[in-house]
Amino acid sequence: MRLDDVNESGNVEDNRGNKKAIAAGGGVVAVLVALVAGYFGIDPNVAKNLIPQGGGQEQAGPPPKDGMKEFCEKVLGTTNVVWKEQFEKHGKRYVPPGMELFSVQVDSGGCGVAPSAVGPFYCPASKKVFLDPTFFDELESKLGGSKADFSKAYVIAHEVGHHVQNLEGYNRKVEDFRKREGENAGIRLELQADYLAGVWAHHADKKYRIIEKGDIESAIKTAQSIGDDRIQKKSRGWVSPESFNHGKADQRLKYFTEGLKTGDASKGTLDKFFNPSVKPLDL
Repeated sequence: MRLDDVNESGNVEDNRGNKKAIAAGGGVVAVLVALVAGYFGIDPNVAKNLIPQGGGQEQAGPPPKDGMKEFCEKVLGTTNVVWKEQFEKHGKRYVPPGMELFSVQVDSGGCGVAPSAVGPFYCPASKKVFLDPTFFDELESKLGGSKADFSKAYVIAHEVGHHVQNLEGYNRKVEDFRKREGENAGIRLELQADYLAGVWAHHADKKYRIIEKGDIESAIKTAQSIGDDRIQKKSRGWVSPESFNHGKADQRLKYFTEGLKTGDASKGTLDKFFNPSVKPLDL
C-alpha cells in the first residue's frame, strides 16, 4: 500500500500504554456489549468477562514506536478527503471522525468501556473509531486474514463507513426496519459498511494511487476471513446462521469488491441495503 503522497489526518490519539483498570459497572458494560458485541461475532458474555473487574490503578507509559499511529493518520487522512468530496457532490458537509488507539481496554465515552476482545469498533455517540492494533495479529493468526497494510486500511475504512452511516442516518434506520419488517437489519448495516469501504478504496486509489500489487488480494483474504460463517467455524467448529450479525464471507467480499469497482456512493445505491423487498442473502 502506497501512502507517500497522503497527508496525515491529525485526528488520531495513541493511548496505548495508558492502561487504566476501570471498574466494570454492569450498566455501562451492558450498553457497550449491546452496541458493539464483538466486531467479529464474539459472544457478549465472553466479551464482558474479559473486562478487568474492580480497578482504579493506572500504569502510564509511552505508546510503542511501531509506526501504527502514523499509518492510521494517513489512512484516516484518505478517508477524510474521499468522504469530504463525496458529501460535497450532494451538497452536504462531511465531519471527520476521531480515532483512538488503545491497549487492553478503553472508555469510549458515549458507548462505555470496551475490552480489546470486541475488536475495532465505531461509537456513534462519540463519533470516534477505536482500535487495539494487536487485533491485526489475532486476525492473521486465528482467522487466516492478511496483516498487509491494505487489509488494515480496509478494516479502518469499514469502521469509518459506520461513521458515514451515522452522519447519513442509516444507523437510525436499523431499529425502524426491525419494527416495520420484523427483521434484524444489523447485517444490512454491516454489509453497507463493507460496500462503503470499497467506495473509499475506489476513490482513494484514483486520487493517490494507494493500491499496489497484491493489495486487493490481501483485502479479499481478510474480507473472506471475517465472515460470520468463517469465524464461527473456526471458533466453534460449527455454523449457526441465525446468530450471524455481520454477514457471510461471500457477502462481505461481494459488497467490498462492488464498492471498489463502482465507487458509487449515491443515495439510491445506499438505500438498496434497506429495501425490504431485497433479502440480505440476495442483496
